[in-house]
Amino acid sequence: METLVGTPVPEFTVQAVVKGGEFTEVSSDSLKGKWTVLLFYPLDFTFVCPTEIIAYDGAQAKLSALNAQVMGISVDSHFTHRVYVNTARGDGGIQGVTLPLLADPGGVVARQFGVLNEAGVSLRGLFLVDPEGVIQHATINNLPVGRNVDETLRIIEAFQFHAENGDVCPANWTKDAKSMSPTDEGLREYFKG
Repeated sequence: METLVGTPVPEFTVQAVVKGGEFTEVSSDSLKGKWTVLLFYPLDFTFVCPTEIIAYDGAQAKLSALNAQVMGISVDSHFTHRVYVNTARGDGGIQGVTLPLLADPGGVVARQFGVLNEAGVSLRGLFLVDPEGVIQHATINNLPVGRNVDETLRIIEAFQFHAENGDVCPANWTKDAKSMSPTDEGLREYFKG
């Protein structure tokens, strides 16, 4: 499978449900200008999925502070998404969530991103798209394990740091930690402490 990291985001146009349960159209072009996390998930009304969507929705203020946004996407229709966001959490829904949920019935977009499984649902793919529309990061989990919001925020901060400073971020880098110049001398300096 070819990697999408380092390439422009594949072109797509889909229907989405946004804050208030309204329908709108979202395209790959609409991702430009902000850092965007595309959060593929298997299906509405499942088990791990609502925990992830609610967690990422709860991080919208932190994402906004990083000029970043998150959009969920599954193979459900936009009609199903609207029911999902209007169903109480105790009844399996995600009522109160305001992040956009993109509809990908048939899995066309999931297939473009390489996350559509044989059962016709999306694996847990996470793609970080920079403001120019280039994919900078991708992770794919199998169905039973959810993603970590704090790790996503760390990855965004690291790519933003590199974009602003040119330095690279070593293993376990966090904001305000030591970085290094991507040179032999930079590596030596990093290991000197």
